[in-house]
Amino acid sequence: MDAPLWTETYAPDLDELPQDDARAYLQRAVEEPINLVLQGPPGSGKTAAARALAREAHDSENDLIEINVADFFGRTKTEIKNDPRFEHFLVGRSRLSKRDMINRVLKESASYAPVSGSYKTILLDNAEDVREDFQQALRRIMEQHHRTTQFIVATRQPSKLIPPIRSRCFPVSVRAPTSEETVAVLERIVEAEGVEYDADGLEFVAGYADGDLRRAILAAQTTALDAGEITMSAAYETIGSVGLDEEVESMLDDAEAGEFTDARKTLDDLLVDEGLDGEEVLGAILQAARKRYQGDDLARIHRLAADVEFEMHEGTSDRVHVSHLLAELGRDA
Repeated sequence: MDAPLWTETYAPDLDELPQDDARAYLQRAVEEPINLVLQGPPGSGKTAAARALAREAHDSENDLIEINVADFFGRTKTEIKNDPRFEHFLVGRSRLSKRDMINRVLKESASYAPVSGSYKTILLDNAEDVREDFQQALRRIMEQHHRTTQFIVATRQPSKLIPPIRSRCFPVSVRAPTSEETVAVLERIVEAEGVEYDADGLEFVAGYADGDLRRAILAAQTTALDAGEITMSAAYETIGSVGLDEEVESMLDDAEAGEFTDARKTLDDLLVDEGLDGEEVLGAILQAARKRYQGDDLARIHRLAADVEFEMHEGTSDRVHVSHLLAELGRDA
């Protein structure tokens, strides 16, 4: 999808969040800033809610610092050091362990003075992937910089957070939006885009997304680009025909050839640009595998897939564990 993503173009303001219960807590946090844990299922809008809160609270966009845990724990040290968001923190620090690199980025980010106002906000996204030793370091940083930094921890599994972190944050549940709430968000977007639609088409897209707001918005955009309208028949034809075969085959080809960076880039495209979750990608891999492999090779990839699915159900990173499967496929390359 080459067009600007509607999820970015129509990022909600605080008063546009579909979940009225979470919205009320966040609006209160603008006037009385406190540390927060935003907890909810994938696609419910936790990151969008944190960004909306920061836009409302700060005059400068530079007072929101986003740190996605997957950017660290799912990457190599070289990839972290070369990331333009982090490289200026790590100049001359080539011998740091990955844990120390992460701690340094977080500590330096927290120590910076706010650009405007009296505090800044640090969003720690996908926090279910944070190891306990890093959480202990985070606790100390929260204590040291509590006067000038608001911490927002976004996670789909708050039980993974250590008690000292949870005790320093107010919990806000960001539930999956209802079908009616999803339709209302889609209606606002398609009217702004001038796309023809009908109620049945929006309801079909909302039902297809099943509470995943990001998936609903991306599906609506795909339908609008493909069919020029969002009706029941257009949505059914477009969403039903969205094929992953070519992307998945390319990803598996790269993995088997030992081109892990290329394989993971395709995986990122599927997870981020296409809005799929790990289980959907895993299902597409297994579907492709049944055409590519036989005997022991097919049994092996099924065993790997079973391990990945178990880890994802434990609440850890979809990206990390599907990447592990790809790396195993290229082990003998």
